[in-house]
Amino acid sequence: MDYQIHVIGGGLAGSEAAWQLAEAGIRVRLSEMRGIEATPAHQTDSLAELVCSNSFRSDDPHNAVGLIHAEMRALGSLIMRTADLHRVPAGSALAVDREGYAEGVTRAIEGHPNIELVRERIDALPDGPVIVATGPLTAATLAGSIGEATGADALAFFDAIAPIVHHHSIDMDVAWMASRWDKGETKDYINCPMTKEQYIAFHQALVDGEKGEFKDWEKDTPYFDGCMPIEVMAERGVETMRYGPMKPVGLDNPRTGRWPYAVVQLRQDNALGTLWNIVGFQTKLKHAEQVRIFRTIPGLENAEFARLGGLHRNTFIQSPKLLDSELRLKSRPHVRFAGQITGCEGYVESAAIGLLAGRFAAAELLGRSAPPPPPMTALGALLGHITGGADAETYQPMNINFGLFPPLENAKGGRKRKADRKAMMSERAAEALQEWLAA
Repeated sequence: MDYQIHVIGGGLAGSEAAWQLAEAGIRVRLSEMRGIEATPAHQTDSLAELVCSNSFRSDDPHNAVGLIHAEMRALGSLIMRTADLHRVPAGSALAVDREGYAEGVTRAIEGHPNIELVRERIDALPDGPVIVATGPLTAATLAGSIGEATGADALAFFDAIAPIVHHHSIDMDVAWMASRWDKGETKDYINCPMTKEQYIAFHQALVDGEKGEFKDWEKDTPYFDGCMPIEVMAERGVETMRYGPMKPVGLDNPRTGRWPYAVVQLRQDNALGTLWNIVGFQTKLKHAEQVRIFRTIPGLENAEFARLGGLHRNTFIQSPKLLDSELRLKSRPHVRFAGQITGCEGYVESAAIGLLAGRFAAAELLGRSAPPPPPMTALGALLGHITGGADAETYQPMNINFGLFPPLENAKGGRKRKADRKAMMSERAAEALQEWLAA
């Protein structure tokens, strides 16, 4: 196909960018390396594969993540539409059947008349209009080309993958169903309780467990806190996990009527309910150690693992220094970046930046103006952080959160409760988005 723009990378950001362009009438060549060359983290060649959790996190519109969900839906997001179609129970969170979801995105892209999906590895930045959405596993040759174009070394951190357990192997005579930290009426999470003695022994096992070795080029790579391996969390203190993924607050064990000392939670990972992932248990333990240690969790003594945890390096550029307000590389304006390579963190954040990159590029190719979304919207707040709101020298991956939004001005009634502030910021964002769309 005679294309007008090249999109490199078929993850969430690249798929969303290609979709937005195609829906605007732009002919797109979408290049995806998987299918001819594997990566250390992916298991299939489907587009938009979820390599870590199957959760898109909160879908509550009074939460910053839920707000960006709503804004993406309003802008015709392929990623959100497909996620909604393949939703699995997860309380107020949006979790998906990962295989059905990825297959749905792939079918949509393959079936669009304005998109040509090509399985190929791109080793250098093209001379024509391009969106680079290669994510954390950018091929070394292309990364070198990006390094030459940006004139700066890419930053990097580790992303860790949580293990997945077959439901039939979980002992439900020990575990029980409840909502996450007893929020809401749904019972979407499996809870495995621990006594103090069991927790202390588990903590020590994580600290002592044999970990995977780092390659030379990985040794100085920092962790992103949102994907910190459970054993690294354990190394930070004996109580750290009890204030994180193993927090027992509000979880009454129906067999004792009391909160356990600590709890391990599992979340449904596919539509059939046959696979469950261990929430917050990303890990770099060796596979044999994972099996040994995780089977000491009450209820998981006979656990059968559909997938064990892993670790991969995530690479991103100094976007606040290198990109303009429309995600163009300042030194080469025909090149746009999208997704995790820009330094946003999370599935929806990556897809959201892909959506904006696609819309900006489409407007430019069509000779139209494309003002960025207002900063009081989730899309605008995230874009603003990436393209100048953050300090370039200390730039680190960031999830969407209300700390990126402009503060409320002269709120009546003085100091507001946290929930009230969130509601007000969400309402302000919804109004701003509608005005922006109308304009």
